[in-house]
Amino acid sequence: MRPGQFGELGTVANASPLRDALHTFSTEFENPGAVLFSFIALFQAASSYTEADFKARLWRQLQAMHALDHELGCEWNGHVSADPSRKDFSFSVGGRAFFVVGLHPGALRLARLTPQPCLVFSFHDQFESLKSTGKYQSMQEVMRARDRALQGSINPVLSRFGEASEARQYSGREVEADWKCPFIPHESASHV
Repeated sequence: MRPGQFGELGTVANASPLRDALHTFSTEFENPGAVLFSFIALFQAASSYTEADFKARLWRQLQAMHALDHELGCEWNGHVSADPSRKDFSFSVGGRAFFVVGLHPGALRLARLTPQPCLVFSFHDQFESLKSTGKYQSMQEVMRARDRALQGSINPVLSRFGEASEARQYSGREVEADWKCPFIPHESASHV
């Protein structure tokens, strides 16, 4: 895991330093295979976070990074969709696809509870590699068993990788069946 410290979550001011840090991280691990590497963006602690506030901040941060990516002429990763309603969606920055996990002080799920807001970026292709080798399912079973032991149940937003849009899982907050992700990809990113 590689940590990076940033300002307040959900601001345009963090878009450039976070995007640059992820791009540098990506170039260091061009082909991680099944070895798990993650970048953890740590943000300034806020006095209070609700689940809804964190979710809004998370999506504002990702939207700001995507806008910067577009300005810099970066293409959306060609192996994933830019449409957050599709099951093959994954967030892309600097041409690399990431699965994003949000953690924060106001999380209702204990496994997502942290002293300060964090976004964990894991390479999408790591999950594809784990899935192709059969290791993903056993890893997921261990994580779900730990979630049950910690909280008495698994997080209802979790789905198997590739079965539903991962956008529903990013904040950790359970969303309604008709939830529409607030992320809007730039038209040039909607090629998949």
